[in-house]
Amino acid sequence: MMRTCLSLLLLLAAGHCNKLFIGDQVLRISPESEEHIELLQALENEQYWELDFWTHPVSTELTVDIHVPYVALTPMKEYLTENNIPFSVMINNLQELVDEEAAEMTMSNEMERSSKAFDFGTYHTLESIYSWIDTLVADYPTLVSKEQIGSSYEGRPMYALKFSTGGEKRPAIWIDAGIHSREWVSQASAVWMANQMASDYGSDSTVKKLLDTMDVYLMIVTNPDGYVHSHTSDRMWRKTRSKNPGSMCRGVDPNRNWDAGFGGPGASQNPCSDAYHGPHAHSEIEVKNIVDLVKSHGNFKAFISIHAYSQLLMYPYGYTCKHVSHQPELDTVGRDAVNALSSLYGTRYKVGSICNIIYPASGGSIDWSYNLGIKYSFAFELRDTGRYGFILPANQIIPTASETWLAMKHLMVYTNEHPY
Repeated sequence: MMRTCLSLLLLLAAGHCNKLFIGDQVLRISPESEEHIELLQALENEQYWELDFWTHPVSTELTVDIHVPYVALTPMKEYLTENNIPFSVMINNLQELVDEEAAEMTMSNEMERSSKAFDFGTYHTLESIYSWIDTLVADYPTLVSKEQIGSSYEGRPMYALKFSTGGEKRPAIWIDAGIHSREWVSQASAVWMANQMASDYGSDSTVKKLLDTMDVYLMIVTNPDGYVHSHTSDRMWRKTRSKNPGSMCRGVDPNRNWDAGFGGPGASQNPCSDAYHGPHAHSEIEVKNIVDLVKSHGNFKAFISIHAYSQLLMYPYGYTCKHVSHQPELDTVGRDAVNALSSLYGTRYKVGSICNIIYPASGGSIDWSYNLGIKYSFAFELRDTGRYGFILPANQIIPTASETWLAMKHLMVYTNEHPY
């Protein structure tokens, strides 16, 4: 009987996303020389095998995680072996993880419907998240409001939650999640943290002091079209869903589309690449909507973006490895924040500038915000470090969110106590 139920769930899961990953593997590669790095970079620029680089080849100090389609596994492994590039299998069959995730989500959603209680420990569709946002606003009407800052390329509303105790254009903090749609733990963690911030106002003196003097804007789903597509068609979808003239490939990497070193290292000119920067800076309406809000507001003091995975807390720059003028302070603040994070479960994070800690990445949001004058610009890469990658099990959502909340609180309180 149990096996029959599981089979039914997996059948439901199979219909959950059209694109299948049967037999696909994620390989963890350990380059040992500059030659290895160059060979892997050559693969990254080659579209024939349809490799999906989850992390990127930039240094012998960093492993490279690559999602390899089943049809490309044999030639890929032969290529690595012939060039003496060490590798191991990180995920043996990606489809199994996708099916397990979808089955768990289906079961959790059924339980939600019967209990009529929102489950913060499962992944949710955009419709479910937007419905919950309305519930949160209704539960905390004097503290939380919903602001539509515009619409996505496909016409979906883009909502930011505003946590405020009153006043116009007070000093504010911007937080966004899910700019890369497949990073589901970022959106799920943002939901949990939104609820925590609202409920803590009445019981946590640090949250009360913060919201009595500053506003917090939190956008839970920054790339709604991509997020829907990752639920309905392709679990590994990362980009927006805009059409690219002259190409059959859709979408732009919305975190390579900001006017900060646009078109530089770590971004691609190829519309079929997951790192495609788009035709020009702020070409993506999802990016432009945030740019317009932040600029028109004019009083943001922190800009924080939530990504996954790798367990990092980063500050500018990504488009250059030169240190920003506030590097010593940002590094200290970041290290104190991850110490707070680690105090809960012992999860270890690294801290540093994007370019120096992970890889060059031009056109990123926190580089843009820093250049705009928002000194406290940070980006999180949440759990994990590669066991599950983008398919982090739902039972890790609440632990991830709760530890991240401690770091987030530290960043927000520090911003409040150090005006500039």
